[in-house]
Amino acid sequence: MGSFKKDAKDTGLGLIEALQDRWYDFTQFLREAWILLLLLFVGLGITWWFIDPPPPRHVILATGSAGGEYQALGEKYAKFFAKRHITLELLSTNGAQENINHLVDRKDPVQAAFVQAGVISPKGIAGIQSLGSISYEPIWFFYRGAVAKESDFETLHGHLKYFTNSKISVGIEGSGTHAQAMHILKVSGLDKGAKFVNLPGAQAVKALQKGELDGVFIADGIEAENIQALLKDPSLHLVSIKRAGAYAHALPFLHVVTVPEGGFDLIRNFPSKDINLLATTTQLLIDDRMHPAIQFLFLEAAKEINGRASFFAERGEFPSFKNSNFPESPVAIHFEEKGAPLLMEYLPFWLAELVNRLFVVLLPFCAFAYPVLLALPSYRKRRVQVRIHRMYGALKKFEGELIASYDPAKRDEYLAKIDLMEYDALKLEVSKSMTGDYYALRTSIDYVRNCLNRGTHPYQAIVPEGPIS
Repeated sequence: MGSFKKDAKDTGLGLIEALQDRWYDFTQFLREAWILLLLLFVGLGITWWFIDPPPPRHVILATGSAGGEYQALGEKYAKFFAKRHITLELLSTNGAQENINHLVDRKDPVQAAFVQAGVISPKGIAGIQSLGSISYEPIWFFYRGAVAKESDFETLHGHLKYFTNSKISVGIEGSGTHAQAMHILKVSGLDKGAKFVNLPGAQAVKALQKGELDGVFIADGIEAENIQALLKDPSLHLVSIKRAGAYAHALPFLHVVTVPEGGFDLIRNFPSKDINLLATTTQLLIDDRMHPAIQFLFLEAAKEINGRASFFAERGEFPSFKNSNFPESPVAIHFEEKGAPLLMEYLPFWLAELVNRLFVVLLPFCAFAYPVLLALPSYRKRRVQVRIHRMYGALKKFEGELIASYDPAKRDEYLAKIDLMEYDALKLEVSKSMTGDYYALRTSIDYVRNCLNRGTHPYQAIVPEGPIS
């Protein structure tokens, strides 16, 4: 039992001494190599900041006109971003073309925009990428007066006189509504001869309700204020697209969505039968220089906000990465295949982004720094060895001078010089592995001192008087 206690005590003391030795070596290492370590960390900081800069804390998103769904959708995104301590500023615009112009201008601060699919051709446009489609946007046509026969677009198509003699708003030029309306009218052969006017959504709705217009095209989401105002007005009628599949085939960016009888209002039984509508999709477009972390944040917002089941979309249908007009962002491709980075699911955005940046920067940095750090202990050892060898050289030179020209009158001066050498040796800080070299140096210094202290002319006494045979 006593032997066990003694062994345990000896083991504990050995561990403590080993830790003390390690700590001493470490502090010595820091004192001697702090400049090199500082340079390494400065290099890491510069690499981290400039090669992989932090994401901006302020992002501008171009939405659309007042009263449209983009405005309400943008507010939801802004709240999502605010929870992650990022300010998402919403910029109202006149529509798709203005949004594209913001993104194309490399000096413009706008970095993201909602744009309807099919509005702008990506041909010849550089610097814009897509984060996918995030929702359906039906293309509505409301009109006043008696219900058209069969209440479908094909009936209206068969009565060109209706369009020729009627005043129809097709949205302001450059807007998504105008582009979609003209696409449909053109393939229907109805794009010429009618009295088309260009009014923004809110004005067009009021004009139709006042009887100043006969019909209105609007491409917008069902939750938009303008669409809700039209759906709740019993004096207005909604056109159903009978050959919706044919239109979607002719215009591939369009989709067919169905509204069941009474889907909008059960009490009014509106619509009075199942109807088909054509719908485009909302694309989330970005400046291709947008920070990847902000892109992931937009995609997470789209997943949470637009991924829910809605009137026209099933749960998980959006964000969708099919039939994107613009080149898909590599971040969106990664999100589609693997989802968001794992850390974003468990850590706050700022912390997940910080850790991710550290990992991205530290991995290549360590590949460079590791061999440097590995070489530092041997560098330190070589540095001390050089100092010891230099002192040996000075001692040897001094002893040679004594042998060649010893002057008894300068004995005290010689001893003072030896004392100074010993003082310099005492200031050396060496690791335990170099203790032998350290004490060998001091022994050599003491040997020369002893030679000076013995006899009247100690060095003269050891010089041979005659030639060595």
